[in-house]
Amino acid sequence: MGSGGGAGEAGIGSGQAADGPADGEGAGPRSGLQNPQAAVRGLGAGTLVLEAIVLLLAIQPIRILGGDLSGWGIGAVVALAVAAVVVAGCMRRRWGWHAGTAIQVLLIASGLLHWSLAALGLIFGAAWVYATHVRRTILG
Repeated sequence: MGSGGGAGEAGIGSGQAADGPADGEGAGPRSGLQNPQAAVRGLGAGTLVLEAIVLLLAIQPIRILGGDLSGWGIGAVVALAVAAVVVAGCMRRRWGWHAGTAIQVLLIASGLLHWSLAALGLIFGAAWVYATHVRRTILG
């Protein structure tokens, strides 16, 4: 058995990338993204903007399909949608992720106004939990 000195020595079998640092330099998270902070901010902002659109589009079907959504309920949904868009624009700030979490909690709590809002809160709450998981995974 020879030592071999072949090209595959520092390759896949040794657990080290062939083009990566050999002595631990730059041992940060390797996500493969050029700008991981921007990618994570985009994920959070996209989730909140999608939530705002769905909330605004859900008002009329809730009212028509027998929902008892009062003026206060419609106001709460519009306020949550506006807050989601504002927070989506503030994802660069450190508190942006905490504010997004607060929006999810408020949406679930708005289920007291109508059950379908709680259902939307659970769906988007799960999406938000996933987005925060991806954030922790990529940024460490």
